[in-house]
Amino acid sequence: MGVFSAVLVYSSTGDGEGYVPLYEESVVLLVAETEEAARERAWERGRARQVSYHNELGELISWRLLHVVDVSEVTDELADGAEVHSRHFRNYAAYRSFEPLLSGEEL
Repeated sequence: MGVFSAVLVYSSTGDGEGYVPLYEESVVLLVAETEEAARERAWERGRARQVSYHNELGELISWRLLHVVDVSEVTDELADGAEVHSRHFRNYAAYRSFEPLLSGEEL
């Protein structure tokens, strides 16, 4: 059995006027025999987290799994400081444009 990290992306929708969609990137750890089995479990876990509810304004909010972006085996020993996920990219400006925490935006 191996330990795998999976990156899942969710989107929210709302029926309120002017609702602005919110997206969530979630990294989860999964134990599986193979990467393929871990990917299947990631989709199962992601679908299980889909939910709809009414917020404090009575608006219907729904969260849906959009995609399992990546699944990779965790090769570090699971201990303090272990790396469970890394991402490489070429355009930092594009990254900043979608990462609200870099600009101090409140969610």
